[in-house]
Amino acid sequence: MSRRVVCLRHGQTLWNVEKRFQGHTDIALDETGIAQAARAASLLAALRPTMLVSSDLRRAYDTASALGRLTGLDVSVDKDLRERGGGEWEGLTRDEIKAGWPVEYEAWEAPGGEDVGHVADRVADAIGRWAARLDDDGLLVVASHGAALRLGICRLLGLPQELWSALGGLGNCSWSVLEEGRRGWRLLEHNAGTLPEPVSSDDSPAATADG
Repeated sequence: MSRRVVCLRHGQTLWNVEKRFQGHTDIALDETGIAQAARAASLLAALRPTMLVSSDLRRAYDTASALGRLTGLDVSVDKDLRERGGGEWEGLTRDEIKAGWPVEYEAWEAPGGEDVGHVADRVADAIGRWAARLDDDGLLVVASHGAALRLGICRLLGLPQELWSALGGLGNCSWSVLEEGRRGWRLLEHNAGTLPEPVSSDDSPAATADG
């Protein structure tokens, strides 16, 4: 058995460029993001994916749909693949967050936002559910979000929370590859595809290259 999962972050949005916390806000891809999604789709189609699933937010769904058009696969939707909820920070820039909530900024804990442990659990559980539907040697592509994917990957790998920041962030339309073996999941690739593109996401400053 060698089930694999490609964890694909969505393409660029205007809020990514402006370094605004997107969270659950449903922001569309910008022109660059649409082009990134098309490029990623052309590369990932060569891997012959057998299943596509996406967050219900359109920046992720539209990224997955570009791959779906090339492969002929339908895109399933799972709300548990959403980005980390940003509470009072959604729509604000990093500079605004740092100025208004200096203590919370250092911990990257938004007032009214979602706990990182909860995000890790729900994303890892969602990836596991969909991966369980794969045939042996199947390939699942999961289109989701920067913080959500990094946290979910850390949980699937069994990393203790104090080491989660050791895994860097994902650039727009970059991906990581997981393989399931007899002893659990292992990471084959991380942040592949568009390096050295900058990382601008809702993830913590410690985990992102532009923080």
